[in-house]
Amino acid sequence: MSKLRRTISRWANSSDQHAADLRRTYADAGVGTIADAPDRETVRLRGTLRTVTLRPRGGVPALEAELFDGSGVLTVVWLGRRRIAGIAPGRSIEVQGRIGAHDGVRIIYNPRYELMP
Repeated sequence: MSKLRRTISRWANSSDQHAADLRRTYADAGVGTIADAPDRETVRLRGTLRTVTLRPRGGVPALEAELFDGSGVLTVVWLGRRRIAGIAPGRSIEVQGRIGAHDGVRIIYNPRYELMP
């Protein structure tokens, strides 16, 4: 096996381990996983924000974040907001809202949220 292949394999295994660690960290009664969360029903999810971006939608400012819990990824959007104190990459957060789809991407608009310690 080439050195590049071994490096890629180690990286992939560490990513899998990181995802498994996140699933264990965010597992709790009453909190679902992103992968199992149903669309168009109220859900409560926990995860880590991987990215936070200001991306206008329809001429309105929108703060967009990518939530990852080890099982999947969900886009969280706060319409009319340019920034929210505490919302930053690497931050653990719990969100509550309804999941919809926009252009094939699962998304929650204006969720209730709680910053996790």
